[in-house]
Parts: sequence; structure tokens; C-alpha cells
Amino acid sequence: MILTKLAFKSLLNRRASVVLTLFTIAVSVMLLLSIERVRVDAKSSFSNTISGTDLIVGARTGDIQLLLSSVFRIGHTNNGVSWQSYKYITSQRGVKWSIPISLGDSHKGQAVLGTTPDYFTHYRFAKKQHLSFSAGNPFSTIHGVVLGSEVATKLGYKLGDSIVISHGMGNTSFHHHNDNPFEVVGILNPTGTPVDKTLHIPLAAIDLIHSGNASHNHGEHGEHGEHGEHGEHGEHNNLTGHPKQITAFLMGFDSPLYTLQIRRNINQYKPEALLAIMPTVTLKDLWEMLAIVEKILLLFSFVVVLISLLGMLTTLLANLNQRRRELAILRSVGARPWQLFTLISMESLLTTFLGCVLGCALFYATLLLGADYLQSHAGISVNIAILSRYELTLIGAIMAAGFIIGLIPATRAYFYSLSDGMSIKT
Repeated sequence: MILTKLAFKSLLNRRASVVLTLFTIAVSVMLLLSIERVRVDAKSSFSNTISGTDLIVGARTGDIQLLLSSVFRIGHTNNGVSWQSYKYITSQRGVKWSIPISLGDSHKGQAVLGTTPDYFTHYRFAKKQHLSFSAGNPFSTIHGVVLGSEVATKLGYKLGDSIVISHGMGNTSFHHHNDNPFEVVGILNPTGTPVDKTLHIPLAAIDLIHSGNASHNHGEHGEHGEHGEHGEHGEHNNLTGHPKQITAFLMGFDSPLYTLQIRRNINQYKPEALLAIMPTVTLKDLWEMLAIVEKILLLFSFVVVLISLLGMLTTLLANLNQRRRELAILRSVGARPWQLFTLISMESLLTTFLGCVLGCALFYATLLLGADYLQSHAGISVNIAILSRYELTLIGAIMAAGFIIGLIPATRAYFYSLSDGMSIKT
């Protein structure tokens, strides 16, 4: 107890260098915990880029290719799904909802997605969060367009603005559909997913801009009074039309048993070659391919901690030579060499402990300040919770490393006290 008090007072006496060391350790602990928490939550958020969707169905390609093209808007599929197959599959027993999507057009490098109003009802991201609007509403006319938050911010669009869609993906478009402009009717809140970089238009509008007014008239007037998919009345049919094919479609089921059964049926579907994937499983496979990034993040954080602990060692060794007179005085009042060894060890342990406590405080402050930014800009839903067992283990490892490093100057202090005796020999 006396040695603990003495160690604390000794640290106060050298507060300038100690505060610097504390701050270095605290920042490294904050970085380690932040990187670890973001790494874990990034994995979770990545897995939840699309949530609550049981199956994604498209032309038969690879699982990851279908996921990248339909969810992340990366790459493209060479074939689509015929409308007849879509209607047949989604009419099966157990299908709770379905969302057709059609890709292939763009606007100033941003993807354009043709879909139905059901998209805004059933699409989920993160932990089954609904899409929400910062302004306006879902499209209700064939010329309406709903913008993702990043599109609206980046291109400076607001409600009522007119937009011309271009044929083809990416920044290079060879044909602009100037004869069919769209009006911005809604802007979505940030989600941190590819939805933010997407323009959403009615599925029927895809026919309109590619086929002219004939498709428009057919889609808008030809289906009134009939029933839409899943028994809905024809109020949305003018926004759906009858496209020849779509890029893919998302499905939700009443029970997981239906998911497995219909997935098997789709993969064995005879009329055309289709592929049904479970997005959660495929996202996990994709993340495993990116495991090298995870390892680099961990390595980086451990290097930062190591550098801070080496900094503490340097400070302790630099101060030790200046403290030889102090150690000699302690010897003169009855302190034994092993007590001086313990004193120096406790100082390093106390410094590491206080650095870890301050680091944890900085860690939570960083989470509170950066959670919204990470969600809206990086799509990472950060979990502000108590330290996990693994995080506590990391802090314990830092404490242990701090103690071990403190043994080096403590050992030198021990031998100093033996050689110097009661006074420093000059």
C-alpha cells in the first residue's frame, strides 16, 4: 500500500513526461478498440447490406456475381429473367413478397434501378431497417424518380428537379433518353448502402424509355382493373407494366422451409437457367474473400500499441538515470533493492492502467461522435455497448505487456541501488 502511494506521488512529481506517456498509451488503446469494434461491426453491417431478403433470383451465373450485380451494382449479368418466369415463381405458395429490379441505365455515373413501389415497403438494410424519406414520397407516376441520399447530395438535386436517364452503366453513356425526363419526387435518408448511390424509377418507365410511348400507353392504360402480383389490385400496374425481362428479383417467404424448397425448385427450373441465392450466406462468403483486409487492420492496431509501449519504455529508461539520486535517498531511509524494483514496476503498471482507462473513455467518446457518420457514409452500424470479452482480453494483454516492459527499468533500478548503495559514487 505504501509503495502504491509512493508510486502515485512519484508519477505526480514527473507529471509532464507521465502525461505525455499516458496520452500516447490512451490514443493507442483508443485506436485498437476502435479498429476492433469497427472491424466487427463492419463485418456485421456488410452482412446486413441487404436484410430481411430470403432469396435473390437472377440468371444463372456465380453466387457472388449475382450478389454484386443486384445488390452492390458492381458488374452486370449477361442475361436476365423473363417476366413469365418471374410471375410464375412469385405466385408459388409461401411467397410473402417480391421485388423485381431492372438495371442497365445510369445518370451521370450513378445506377438507375427500375422497380415497383413494393421496393420501398419491403426492402431492408442493416438490422431490418426500413427505407425512409428525408423529402417527398415513393413514386406514384411513371415519370417519378426517387433518389438515394448520396445522389441528391453529390449532384445537388431537390424535389421537382428534372432528370434525364442515359442508357448504359457507368460514366460513359452513348444514348440519353431526352424525350422522357423524370421528376424528382422523393429523396431517401442515408443508409450507407448502395441504395444511397441509386436512382429508383418505376419498372414500367424502363419500357417507356427504351420502347417509346407505345409501352407507356400500354403500361399506363392497358392494365387498369386487373390484379397485380400476390392479389394486389391494379393501382400499381401502371408503374409495373409488362417488361419482357428483368435483371433479378428479391423474395421474402412466410417460412424458412419455403425458402429452401423454392430455392431448390428455382435452381432446377427447366424453362430457363436461373440461380437463387441466399444473400446472408453469399455475403458471408464474400467477406471471407476479404479476410486479408481484416488481418491488416488488426496488425496495424497492434503495431500502434507496441509503438506506444516502447515509447513508455524509452521514457522510463530516460528518467531512470536522472532518478539515481532519488533511489539512493530511498535506500538511505531503509528501502531495500527489491522494494525499489517493485516501485518502478508499479509505476509502469499504474501508467499503463491509467492509459487504458483514459483510452477507453476516448474510445466511447469517438464512438458517440462518429457513429452517425460511419452509418451514413460508410454503412457501418456501430454498436455502442460495453466492452466485449475479447476487447477486455486485449486491454488485459496491454496491461500485461506494460508490466513486462516495466520490468526492464525496474531491473536496472535494482542493480543501480546495489551499486550506488546509500549515495551515488562520483
